[in-house]
Amino acid sequence: MKNFFLLFLGLCLSVSAFSQAKKKADKQTEAWRYEIEVLSTGAQGTYQIKVWSYSKKASVASEQSKKNAVHGIIFKGFVGKQGVPGARPLADSPNLENEKADFFEPFFEDGGKYMKFVSMTTDGAIGAGDVQKVGKEYKVGVVVNVNVAELRKDLEAAGIIKKLGAGF
Repeated sequence: MKNFFLLFLGLCLSVSAFSQAKKKADKQTEAWRYEIEVLSTGAQGTYQIKVWSYSKKASVASEQSKKNAVHGIIFKGFVGKQGVPGARPLADSPNLENEKADFFEPFFEDGGKYMKFVSMTTDGAIGAGDVQKVGKEYKVGVVVNVNVAELRKDLEAAGIIKKLGAGF
């Protein structure tokens, strides 16, 4: 009985610690501190990008990179590089996230709809030079694929952004 109690107590403490780390990660993500670097274009409307996320724990920054990648495609866009053109953000209004908060809050929740449009390219493995200590936190670079074509279709269908030909 004593062993069972100790096992149960250990399990509860582990779950609590994980929950606290997740809350901190979500709080840090709310600030949307990240940088996007395009690597290449893929087939059928996808981009391979490197997302540099900031956090006090390197593992947290790595997990949040998927949210940051989709957020960046919608609200920031990215600068091109040789062989890959830059892309404007899908949203035409800088206030769209606040105006449509009832859509975006559940969209960016853990396991939210954003997950349909992003995937890790290296199964979460981080390259040798992709973890940098910056002051008291880490800057972590993670390579992800974002299906921009499907993301655009979904946002258009939900009435969040205008269709490509709507302005003409």
